Amino acid sequence: MTVEVQDAIQEIAGSYRDCRVESADDGEGGAFVTVHDVLLEGGLYQQSKTWVGFRITHTYPYADVYPHFVRHDLSRWDGKPLGEGTSIGSFRNEPAIQVSRRSNRHDPTSDTALLKLCKVIRWLISRP
Repeated sequence: MTVEVQDAIQEIAGSYRDCRVESADDGEGGAFVTVHDVLLEGGLYQQSKTWVGFRITHTYPYADVYPHFVRHDLSRWDGKPLGEGTSIGSFRNEPAIQVSRRSNRHDPTSDTALLKLCKVIRWLISRP
C-alpha cells in the first residue's frame, strides 16, 4: 500500500472509533476497506447499522474513492425502494448494494477518503 492509502485508512479508523475498520491490500498499492457497524441514524432503514466497503486505489488522493457498498439486505421501513444512486452489486465477492455517489469535481487537496465516506453515509440517512 502507498503511504497515502495507509494514511487514509488511519484517518478513517481514527474518526470511526466505535466501528471496526478492516483493510486488505489490493495488490496494486491500494486497499479494500470495510467499516463495520456504521450507525444508520434517523430511523429510515429497518437495519440500525450497516457495513460500508470501498476501494482506495494506488492513485489516491488523485482518484475519487468510488463506489461504496453497503449490506445487501438494506431496506426502508416505509417499503419504498432504495431508489436512484443504488443498485444490486457485490463487494469482494459478497452480495451488496452499490451506492453511486461520484465526485465530479474531485479535488485531491481536500476530497479525502474520510470525507467521501462521511458524505455517502450522510446521503444514505437523509434520503427522502
